[in-house]
Amino acid sequence: MASNPSVAMLSKVLEQQMLQTTEIVEQHLDTEIEKFEKMDADELEKLREKRLESMKKAQHQKQEWLSKGHGEYKEIPSEKDFFQEVKESKNVICHFYRDTTFRCKIVDKHLAILAKKHVETKFIKLNAEKAPFLSERLRIKIIPTMVLVKDGKAKDYIVGFDDLGCTDNFTTETLEWRLGCAAIINYRKHQEPICMRATETLHLFSIVQLRDSFGQDTVNSLVFLLKTY
Repeated sequence: MASNPSVAMLSKVLEQQMLQTTEIVEQHLDTEIEKFEKMDADELEKLREKRLESMKKAQHQKQEWLSKGHGEYKEIPSEKDFFQEVKESKNVICHFYRDTTFRCKIVDKHLAILAKKHVETKFIKLNAEKAPFLSERLRIKIIPTMVLVKDGKAKDYIVGFDDLGCTDNFTTETLEWRLGCAAIINYRKHQEPICMRATETLHLFSIVQLRDSFGQDTVNSLVFLLKTY
């Protein structure tokens, strides 16, 4: 394995990405600590009050989202319901599925998890066979397809698993990153470049190849960094 130039290249890229991720995290923490050390008592009190007010607003907003059906992944029965759902919420992710397509179950699993985590966005699913007009209008030709709707308009599509590593075994974090790139969920922007480069690298090799070449500990370390950064 060591003589394989592709494996050697991948090893070097992964090492650089992990090192860069660690350095950026450390720099961010150092900056935050330095800012706090320079604050006096009055500034700290103002910061505390500002954060309390922000927390109150966030809680109020969360309750409003929950009242509109956010926080859960649900199926809508018809095309008519789709238009009502996207009218009520600023950000909507709609999974167009078919009962006979097993990959739709994979999407269901991940979206159910993300719906609870990202209450700022509404997560719904619609049987494409029961929505012929909408499927044609949105040019749904491959199942599964996720339509990302912002302000009532389809802004992006995730068609099949091409954007998710071309594998059925993509992680929830990979889908979360892809949705974050489309700004359909709240996502820390500084994560994007690191995750994007790592994802592009992982497109070249399967997790099995990584494990066999570098060991499970290396794979676990990379996944841990991408999840926690």
